[in-house]
Amino acid sequence: MGATAKSLAFFFDHLLLDPHYCRVRVSFHPLNFHYYCRSFSSTSAKTTNSARRNVESPNQFLNYVRDRCRSRSFRNLDDALGMFDRMLHMHPLPSLMDFNQLLGAIARMKHHSTVITLIKEMELLGIAPNVYGLGVLINCFCHLNRVDFGFSIFARILKLGFQPDSIILTTLVKGLCLKGKIAEGVKFVNEMEKNGYKPDKITYGTIMNGLCKIGKTGEAIGLLRKMEERNLELDVVLYTTIIDSLCKDKLVTEALTLLSEMTNRGIQPNVFTYNTLIQGLCNFCRWKEVTKQLNEMVERKIMQDVRTFSILVDALGKEGMLIEAEEVFDVMIQRGIEPNVVAYNSLIDGYCLQNRMDEAVKVFNTMVQKGCSPCVVSYNILINGYCKNRKIDEAMSLFREMSTKGIFPNVATYSTLIGGFYRVGRPKIALELLHEMQACGQPPDLQTCAILLDGLCKNLHFIEAMALFKEMEDKRLDLNIVIYNILIDGMCNAGKLTTASELFNALPTKGFQPNVCTYTIMIKGLCKEGLLNEARELFEKMEENGCSPNHFTYNTIIQGFLQHNETSWAVKYFQMMLGKGFSANATTATILIDLISTNRVDKTIQDFFQISV
Repeated sequence: MGATAKSLAFFFDHLLLDPHYCRVRVSFHPLNFHYYCRSFSSTSAKTTNSARRNVESPNQFLNYVRDRCRSRSFRNLDDALGMFDRMLHMHPLPSLMDFNQLLGAIARMKHHSTVITLIKEMELLGIAPNVYGLGVLINCFCHLNRVDFGFSIFARILKLGFQPDSIILTTLVKGLCLKGKIAEGVKFVNEMEKNGYKPDKITYGTIMNGLCKIGKTGEAIGLLRKMEERNLELDVVLYTTIIDSLCKDKLVTEALTLLSEMTNRGIQPNVFTYNTLIQGLCNFCRWKEVTKQLNEMVERKIMQDVRTFSILVDALGKEGMLIEAEEVFDVMIQRGIEPNVVAYNSLIDGYCLQNRMDEAVKVFNTMVQKGCSPCVVSYNILINGYCKNRKIDEAMSLFREMSTKGIFPNVATYSTLIGGFYRVGRPKIALELLHEMQACGQPPDLQTCAILLDGLCKNLHFIEAMALFKEMEDKRLDLNIVIYNILIDGMCNAGKLTTASELFNALPTKGFQPNVCTYTIMIKGLCKEGLLNEARELFEKMEENGCSPNHFTYNTIIQGFLQHNETSWAVKYFQMMLGKGFSANATTATILIDLISTNRVDKTIQDFFQISV
């Protein structure tokens, strides 16, 4: 074995997640292969006999198998297993190439465990797999989420003196990425390069995709530049992957720049590229640029698809531009593009957000009439709409309808309903739903717990709320600042300022820093209790800690001082707020108008507020 192979074999003996796996040979198999051996002669006999009737000689039979592998035209797994069984009984045995073709075909059918068992049977008969067969085996292990065993086979390839090709290397990289081990994938690629192996475009693309999925877009762009330096061919898939990641990182302008670079290189964007950009632009309501991208699609003769229209309908609906959303939906139908469940859900959601439940239900019914089956998301949208409108009985009716349609409620369904029952002051049914949810094998997630905490606090069940919070801490749930904000707000609203302060002061010891919402909640609680000096001190501390007040914070402290007739301080904060570009909200304006109309502020301050509001 050459120096390169020895170096890599040593590397994998020490890099792998568990060194034990380096000693695992291909004889490991997770399935009972004896079951397959027994079943080949019975379950596949019909298929095998059929094949024998159609092809008499061994050569004819093998040509028949090769054609089926190339055309991927196996009827089912038994069809392929029958052929494998006959090949094992042929004298002389078919070539390794023929076995490999059939194993590859079965792997493409996604029967990865079966392929591992078949290779085991071949070994027992003395048929040792070559590098291609071992590559198929690595691929199967990676698809079964056992990249560790894939690396043990890779170490075997090196020790046997075989040279792994780029397909095997890329398969291992993909296996690491599927396990979320992107850093190990990057390290593996770097080690390959150090030892003289040349990653190809697919290898780089696999790593690039993995990096983008974990938000490391900068590193992905670095790989793109590396490919440029090595004169590797760049294509629309690579660019679209990074453009999508930039849009998800809210770097839409940078994504547009990359689009220009791509087109300048003569690489034509496709519908996926445009859909990604349109989604990013819609997220920031950059409608003129959305229009520009749609026009470019027409100029480049790239047909908009149902995804394009769904993005537009969803974005317009979320902005309350329902007339425009309806027009886009109609244009989609006029162009002969059949709306799918995502498109219908987008329009339904738009109506629900505007509390237009009758129209939302009408679209839902139209979807069903058109033969487009609603999914759990469709029901969740409507249930959420009814809960927001306090129409809890209608929400519950939909919930019960789901089971009759064969649609199983998920965590989001239960969480929405639990929140709905708390909203209408029916906590007992909310808890019954929680128990039903757990009985159905749907454990509550952090969002469910947040809804439960909020509901308990707003229904004045503080003992239960603290008990739930303690349980969440004891179970080491991945709590976030939102959970603490809910509990602090509940305690402040109930006048339990001491408990709220204890929770607030304990945040750093829990590994959390108060955010603008946390500070605003505490300032409101202090003002409510008339502790204006403490509220003022916390406001100053907030800025010292690098947390800038927002318009909610300013309005909250202004309202607190006004309600206690501390108008001079209210004026001071009002001036600060205006200087930051914020304005009075409806509550602040109402308090001011009330004070001015009843002459409870002096003339100078009256004039200031009348000018400012």
